[in-house]
Amino acid sequence: WITATVLEDMLKTRQQEVVPNTLTEMYIHFLVVQIKVKKVKYDGGAETDPPWSPESRKMIESLGKLAFDQLEKGNLIFYESDLTECGIDVRAASVHSGVFTQIFKEERGLYQDKVFFFVHLSVQEFLAALHVHLTFSKSGVNLLEEQQTTSQESKTRKSESAEILFYQSAVDKALQSPNGHRDLFLRFLLGLSLQTNQTLLRGLLTQTGSSSQTNQKTIQYIKEKISENQSTEKSINLFHCLNELNDVSLVEEIKQSLSSGSLSAENLSPAQWSALVFILLSSDQDLDVFDLKKYSNSEEAFLKLLPVVKASNKALLSGCNLAEKSCEALSLVLGSHFCNLTELDLSNNDFGDSGVKQLCLGLNDGLKNAHCELETLRLSGCQITDEGCGSLVLALDKNLTRLKRLDLSYNHLGEGRRASLTSRRDDPNWSLETLEVEPAGQRWLTPGLRKYSHQLTIDADTVSRKLKLSHNNQMVTHGEELQTYPDHPDRFDVKPQLLCKTGLTGRCYWEVEWKGRVDVSVSYGGVNRKRESLGCMFGQNDQSWSLSCSDSSFSVWHNNKKEPIISSVSHRVAVYVDCPAGILSFYKVSSDSLIHLHTFNTTFTEILYPGFMLKPVSSVCLH
Repeated sequence: WITATVLEDMLKTRQQEVVPNTLTEMYIHFLVVQIKVKKVKYDGGAETDPPWSPESRKMIESLGKLAFDQLEKGNLIFYESDLTECGIDVRAASVHSGVFTQIFKEERGLYQDKVFFFVHLSVQEFLAALHVHLTFSKSGVNLLEEQQTTSQESKTRKSESAEILFYQSAVDKALQSPNGHRDLFLRFLLGLSLQTNQTLLRGLLTQTGSSSQTNQKTIQYIKEKISENQSTEKSINLFHCLNELNDVSLVEEIKQSLSSGSLSAENLSPAQWSALVFILLSSDQDLDVFDLKKYSNSEEAFLKLLPVVKASNKALLSGCNLAEKSCEALSLVLGSHFCNLTELDLSNNDFGDSGVKQLCLGLNDGLKNAHCELETLRLSGCQITDEGCGSLVLALDKNLTRLKRLDLSYNHLGEGRRASLTSRRDDPNWSLETLEVEPAGQRWLTPGLRKYSHQLTIDADTVSRKLKLSHNNQMVTHGEELQTYPDHPDRFDVKPQLLCKTGLTGRCYWEVEWKGRVDVSVSYGGVNRKRESLGCMFGQNDQSWSLSCSDSSFSVWHNNKKEPIISSVSHRVAVYVDCPAGILSFYKVSSDSLIHLHTFNTTFTEILYPGFMLKPVSSVCLH
């Protein structure tokens, strides 16, 4: 409504001004519109007359005092006595002032006494900030200090140090507020410090305009507060404050890193994490799918980005090293009235039965909520046994649920538990349409992706003559001499490449060690093997995907498109493929731990085969 009022006035008066791009600008325009309406409608003035008169100034100053006094007391509803204390004559104001009736409302209370309130809490916070700003600029009194002092000398009152302390105290007050009721107030107060905004209120405000050095000190102070690991909500509001001061440096820094692909979660400071959350939550793009692995496959990253998970429709958290602590945090998200999740993929996280039990606490609350939209829950490969599954079934049994798809494959569920789940899928009281419980068994309790280990066997009929096999065909080397392999239609004649035997099905994982310059790839079997062209190389066509490894860097390739990876190099790498799901992930192996490098999400239309390409003086050893 406020935005519509401002834009309507701009269109009607054909103003060529830039549309307000901060909250403070928008509310200043709104206030001026109301003052102009009063001038024309009630005072008989012209559209071109200056909007401010002694009467309108007094009215806004009185409303500002009321707004601040009641905000300090935590009051949103006031009585006539409160208005009288601030010098407001209710009858005269309501009859003669359109401003009063547009931003202030009167109703009958429980005992038929009159109660008053601002049309929106944000209007009260704006006017309160205006009152605090006016008081400080006129008298030097900082209303935010518990012990207020007045400086009689203008020079002292408006000194740079006094201004800096004034704005810093406002930041501190807002951060100390347990319920965030000063958040908008702080944004407005900081916005009013800018010369450009004071110009918009010419006639009401004396244009003092904080010096650029004062603003920079305030900006730096806010950035320091962001770096102190504030709660997500407080950090986000501090970023809004920076925006009111026209400073977007932290946000732009992260945006550039995101767009260039140089964002490394391993090196992000607390302030940069907060900036990333702010960007993702305030992005123009719909938060439809959130894939944690784009940023980091760690529990630390998950906990920092939890507000983004909560706001997303689909959360892809597969293979992100989430443990019971993450499940506890997710439980709170699932139990929230403001959770937007329709799909939650937690596959390949080793949180086991204890983690599932934590999730069920949230499901118990969330599924009771009519606003809960969760339709798909994937818990495949999470080391779940009958015990954890029992907790899940109990949670689902207790609540009417929209859950349509449940994936518990690659866990250790007994026949009885699987049969029990199948019977519920067929129960008309359940909404479940798709249930996956196979494969199941003891072997799937192996931690990590190594439970899907796949033994590679090189297909000797595909090996280029530039490549030499050794160590029982477990090692490949690109040497100086051509090998005397017989002709074969499957052999790579030109490019130093090879494929492995036996196409991949289901989920597969393997590791290799490399030296030199090597491409670790998966490819359809029909990839071209005979021509001298770049399109024959793995990753240079739409039939193959590659991790390119060198002593200086990693990069991934598909369909002749390269994507650099910001990561230190390891000479042992791993590949994970989930063929039905269309997932292909590359990892580096460091101290026996997997560090995610890149994931392709696609649809595989043919059988996949592991493959390798080796540059001169390079080697690959299978494991």
